[in-house]
Amino acid sequence: MLRSLNLSGNRLRELGPGLARAAPQLQTLLLSGNCLRALPGGLLPAGASGLLPLLSQLEAADNGLQELDAGIADLPALKTLDVSNNQLTEIPVELADCPKLKEINFKGNKLKDKRLEKMVNGCQTKSILEYLRVGGRGGGKGKGKQDNVDKEEGRKKKRERRQKKDSGDGEQDELEEVNKLLIKVLHISENLAPLVIKVSPNIKEVRPFIVCCVVKGMNLKPGNALKRFLSAQTKLHEDICEKRTAATIATHDLQLIKGPLLYDAQPPNDLKIIPLGRKEIKAKDLVRQLQLEAEEQRKQKKRQNISGLHKYLHLLDGKENYPCLVDAEGAVISFPPITNSDKTKIKKSTSELFLEVTSGVSLQICKDIMDMLILKMAELNKFTLENKEEVSVSDDESDVISGPPNLNPSQTVHHENTPLIVEQVRVVDIDGNLKVLYPSKTDLTMASSLLTVIR
Repeated sequence: MLRSLNLSGNRLRELGPGLARAAPQLQTLLLSGNCLRALPGGLLPAGASGLLPLLSQLEAADNGLQELDAGIADLPALKTLDVSNNQLTEIPVELADCPKLKEINFKGNKLKDKRLEKMVNGCQTKSILEYLRVGGRGGGKGKGKQDNVDKEEGRKKKRERRQKKDSGDGEQDELEEVNKLLIKVLHISENLAPLVIKVSPNIKEVRPFIVCCVVKGMNLKPGNALKRFLSAQTKLHEDICEKRTAATIATHDLQLIKGPLLYDAQPPNDLKIIPLGRKEIKAKDLVRQLQLEAEEQRKQKKRQNISGLHKYLHLLDGKENYPCLVDAEGAVISFPPITNSDKTKIKKSTSELFLEVTSGVSLQICKDIMDMLILKMAELNKFTLENKEEVSVSDDESDVISGPPNLNPSQTVHHENTPLIVEQVRVVDIDGNLKVLYPSKTDLTMASSLLTVIR
């Protein structure tokens, strides 16, 4: 049986389904240096299924490819995809449906989505796939992107219906819409006491971009719901936040916050915070303490890699002032990209969260990451609802991050059509002039089979 085929360096212009049918056990297909214009193209014709079920490595660099089509998702074993140095302008959202994909190379293509183009040149595969999975702008802007998304949603639903029918479980299909989780945007005009963030001029040269919002209705009481939420935040920091170099997420207990808030920059010797799980300390001393802990960690493990907050210390190198978010009582509740305050940490009883995303790179990155965080929260809330875990009142896991407010027992009952409420939050300059409003009409537009946004 043929398991590896190298067709590189020929003048192939197209591929036909005959190859797939003649080599059903094929695992490696090398097509670099040809004249192909589309992939998979004719290799996997529309309507054909089950072809190349074992193909795990597909290389088609230096071809002049102009299209990577949705058929790529019909390669269930695909682990490595190299389409570098081609003429691709879009990456299909379907790529995120490849369940085993671990390594992709899109370098040397001029993508319409410049954020995505930057990511393919420097990010891990997981970050890129997560960006596509939540909508991103992988298909470019406007109607073309939405058409691709709509087609993919239809295609996935057809596959799911077919699988359910084959297993005699077709009745579940009708429940999908009922179980779909909703997000309701509460506008500033509807909020009697909206939270406002003022931005100090001092922050401009330090970490200038911030986006905030409030989320209500999160259920963290049952089972491991809180652990899953904190774990999801950590994964976002590692992937789409690019190990906090692109942006940093912070989550707080809304009921423990006194507004309005001030986003400021302070000298390390003046900035004081109660870090998670620690006593109040000056930022200068905290950084020094973490540096010493990092050195001790290196000695004990006899390696260069360090973990925890220690691996983010270099992001403060060369900073004369440190960024911080300060409440109306003068208490620092956030010190990005290092830590939140223990004062506003998340507990299992938390249901109303104040979310912040800060960046030294761009405002759009803050918005994209906030979109992904809210989507992930919706997915986690849905998972918690469907799994009906036993409610726990212990706050043992609350020493990891900071989060939202307490919920009385009558509020913890979640129904399928009960939406998460996302309240708009304004960021203004020191004179009250609007800088950012999130979510605006152009935010939270990502595609998800789990999510409907009511505006």
